[in-house]
Amino acid sequence: MFTGIIQAVASIAALRDQDGLRTFTMEFPEGFCEDLAIGASVSHDGVCLTVTENLSPTRATFDVMQQSLNITTLGQYQVGHTINVERAAKDGAEIGGHPLSGHVDFTAPLLEIVKTDTNHKIRFGIPEAFRPYVFAKGYIAANGASLTVAEVNRKEGWFEVWLIPETLRMTVFGGKKVGDLVNIEIERSTQVMVDTVRETVEASLGRLKPVLEALLAEKGLSLDDFVDVPQRKN
Repeated sequence: MFTGIIQAVASIAALRDQDGLRTFTMEFPEGFCEDLAIGASVSHDGVCLTVTENLSPTRATFDVMQQSLNITTLGQYQVGHTINVERAAKDGAEIGGHPLSGHVDFTAPLLEIVKTDTNHKIRFGIPEAFRPYVFAKGYIAANGASLTVAEVNRKEGWFEVWLIPETLRMTVFGGKKVGDLVNIEIERSTQVMVDTVRETVEASLGRLKPVLEALLAEKGLSLDDFVDVPQRKN
């Protein structure tokens, strides 16, 4: 498990391809690898990877299967690319963000970036299948960082986050541009609650569900507009 609080930015020192597998050699900041054992988990831009070899006090290797390369942004990275990293949380660790599994749900494009002197607003796209799980003031993880959703528009398919200077300093977001993809993990308890409510509504309505959906569609609405899932707030 991870907390969503990025601990450092690492860089890819080398890549080696085998059949269905790519080995990443990562260069970490001084001190990050202290007591890092083979078999330990490290989040790379939100993707949980396992240490396969310790090469030096600042270098370690990680194997990434072809499926992970295909469904995350890791398959696009080249030597020199920088990555948000976080070591797995220890028992009793403070959860400064929200619990993350390190299993990416989808990749999202950056649709818009607005910069001010003190803030950095980013708008991300959301695939239709995941739109019901994103709520304003709720949590979401982008490239392994726990973020609070500021605004969301499910019909248009986007959500926005605001990043403070400290977040930009500690992560790779400051270097992102419109069109770049990031790894997104939705908040699991929200997904469970939404799915439970939707299944309950479907079971309760029975054969009336298609009729109600058709009536709502005429008004530009859907049943999801009436699913109110409570969110934890900062």
